[in-house]
Amino acid sequence: MKKNMLTIMKKEFARFFGDRRMVFTTILMPGLLIYLIYSFMGAGMAREFMTDDKYVARAYVQDMPEELALLFDPISARWTEVSGPETEDAKAQIRDKEADVLIVFPESFTDRVEEYDVHSGETAPNVEIYYNSTESESVKLRSLLVDILDGYESSMANRFDVNAGEEGYDLATEKDVAGQIFAMLLPVLLMSFMFSGCVAVAPEAIAGEKERGTIATLLVTPMKRSALALGKVISLSCIALLAGLSSFLGTMSALPQMLGGQQNGVNTGVYGISDYLMLLGLILTTVLVMVSAISVISAFAKSIKEASTVVSPLMILVMVISLAPMFGGDGERNPGCFLIPVYNSVLCIHGIFSFSCTAAQVGVTIVMNLLCAGVLSWVLTRLFNSEKVMFSK
Repeated sequence: MKKNMLTIMKKEFARFFGDRRMVFTTILMPGLLIYLIYSFMGAGMAREFMTDDKYVARAYVQDMPEELALLFDPISARWTEVSGPETEDAKAQIRDKEADVLIVFPESFTDRVEEYDVHSGETAPNVEIYYNSTESESVKLRSLLVDILDGYESSMANRFDVNAGEEGYDLATEKDVAGQIFAMLLPVLLMSFMFSGCVAVAPEAIAGEKERGTIATLLVTPMKRSALALGKVISLSCIALLAGLSSFLGTMSALPQMLGGQQNGVNTGVYGISDYLMLLGLILTTVLVMVSAISVISAFAKSIKEASTVVSPLMILVMVISLAPMFGGDGERNPGCFLIPVYNSVLCIHGIFSFSCTAAQVGVTIVMNLLCAGVLSWVLTRLFNSEKVMFSK
């Protein structure tokens, strides 16, 4: 019994370690992907939550005391003194993301703080800091200023407040809030739905045909291999698109309620028909790219199981790419990024929901996606012409 058991073990080990693709995808790839994903996410989070040393904030101040001006000197900001109607102009600039913060000190702040009695029951002098919660630099600067003022307040025996009540100081509009939330969540969800739909149908249609042996019947029929490849890609894209759209519509319908609806400022009505049309064009062409890529990979696989295993790294890569805008970066400012398939779609989807994408960027992305899908379909045609690939055992 022991000898037979060892024989079976040797047979299984030889089968597994004799297949280099299986060794790589099962043993080496998981650790490598985890390292790459966490390294990417760590670098992105550091870039998102750490202040850029080269960035000079645009800040306004009203009636700043001299002693506090010294405390604010180390901050990388260009301070502008305002008063009267200029204060409202500064708020408007913060609302439009053209400035970062506005600090309003009470008149005769130093004298009022010194005269204030914490046991009197009267309202303490209040320092107002206006900011925009949808602008990362504004939030960072506001947090830094609050820390400095809290430290100064402690040294003054808590004789003044900072943003008392915490209402009315965030100047972000309903449109900004909705854009920030949807731009953060929906690129990841959309790419997940689209890729899941493609994975559900493409390996079965290509590797499944090879595994069952029915691919030979298709290849001997009197049709061009290009027609076969395009027929596979287009039909699979339609099926994957329907699956992705179903999930997308369900998510769009439920997301406002899940996030608290309009009570939390989440309103899908801020998007117009042109935004949804651009989004539809991106979804259609991105699905074409994904189906074409998965079909090419599946053509090399001997079975559906092997195709699904080999496609797994591509899925993780797509997920990592879809997370890129969440951690900041200059992708949307770099025209070259819109020439990179899939990544350009992520940038455009993020830009549409955050109101920062242009029709030209979407147009370039759609054209590049169509070109990429065409090239991959041509590659699939060449693979269909290869008996070594199609009839590999």
